[in-house]
Order: sequence, then C-alpha cells, then structure tokens
Amino acid sequence: MKHIHYLDQEPEKVEIDGAKGASMRHLITEKDGAPNFNMRVLSIERGGQGPNHSHPWEHEFFVLSGKGIGEVDNKEANLKQGDVLYVPPDVQHCMRATEAMEVI
Repeated sequence: MKHIHYLDQEPEKVEIDGAKGASMRHLITEKDGAPNFNMRVLSIERGGQGPNHSHPWEHEFFVLSGKGIGEVDNKEANLKQGDVLYVPPDVQHCMRATEAMEVI
C-alpha cells in the first residue's frame, strides 16, 4: 500500500519541447509496483501549456482546478474544474491554461 498527500510529492518541471510553465507530480508509477498505470498531477501556470505530443496509450484527464483548452486531434475543448477529457492512443494532444490548472 502507498498512502501520500499529493502535495508531498515534489513537482518536476516538464522539459519536453513545447511545454511552458508546466510541472508534474508522479504519484503512482512502476516504482510503486504499478506496471500498467501512472497517476500524475499536471500543473500548468496561466498562459502555459503541456507539450503537443502523441503516444501509443490513451489518456484520461480530470480537471481538479482552473481553466484551459484541451486540444485533441486538432479539435479544441474548453475545460474547467470537474471536466473530463479522453484522448485515444496515437492522437496528438496538449493542454493550454487560460488560468492556472491542475489536472490528473
């Protein structure tokens, strides 16, 4: 069992090309014995963004706080606290914060 408060996990700056003002807290990973699942909290400063990228696995996002735009396969969705966004595998996606955001 692992039990932590997410703020106790140090954030790491997102260094991928295209990222700006974004950091990530890795909460549950393969280091915790979870080979098929990662739980992370992405924090994006107002005016910042995550990288525009794709990968062979899907993403499920839940907006904890803030507002922004989720772009999936060149389609945009306005996001706010409580919203959910699904990204299929191998599809380009990114998030841009119009106000500071935290996303699982």
